[in-house]
Order: sequence, then structure tokens, then C-alpha cells
Amino acid sequence: MGLFNYWIVIVLMMVGFYTVIARNNLIKTMIGLGIFQVSVFMLYISMGKIADGTAPIRVQPSAGNQALYSNPLPHVLILTAIVVGVATTALGLALVIRIQEAYGTIEEDEIEDQDGPVI
Repeated sequence: MGLFNYWIVIVLMMVGFYTVIARNNLIKTMIGLGIFQVSVFMLYISMGKIADGTAPIRVQPSAGNQALYSNPLPHVLILTAIVVGVATTALGLALVIRIQEAYGTIEEDEIEDQDGPVI
């Protein structure tokens, strides 16, 4: 059970990937992308956490004890990735709204039927 978090990440990643490739609805595709992003975030955060590790904010004054520190870099990178993910999702949903206004639907098959064959 020590690698339980990696199994959860794999399941979430495959659910998100399946939702992206199997659905023709643009909103469901955006939800699948969001699930996939969350699985990647969980992967990086779980790799950056060390059991019984502390944040490297202050140094313990004792010379004989070596403190075990968690690396804060993955957490900082994921904070940035969350902001980028939210912005990407907002842009994608804005594009879906614009597509719905232009075509009257958000189903990929119906949009392709209205546009004609792609060369």
C-alpha cells in the first residue's frame, strides 16, 4: 500500500484521458482535461512530500541532529501550474461559448456536419 497514491494518480489520469478522447461534447472534453491536470498535480505533489519531513524555513540549532526536509520546489511549481490550468480552462470555456453561439451546438459531430468535409 506504499504506492497507493500513484495508483490513484494513474486511475485519475486514465479517466481524464478517456473522457477527452471518447466524448464529442466540448464541455465534457474540458472536464476531462481538468481531471487529467489534477492527476498530474497530485503526482508532482506526492513525489515532493517526504514522510516526517519539515519545511526548510528555519534551521534547528542542534548540531547532532540532522533534520529531514521536504523539497518545496514541486509545491511551488504546482501552484504556478494551477494558475495556468485555471486560465487555460477559462479560455477553453470561453471558446466553447463562442462556438455554441456560432453553431448552435457544442457537439463535435454536429459542428463538423455544419462545416462540411475537412480537406
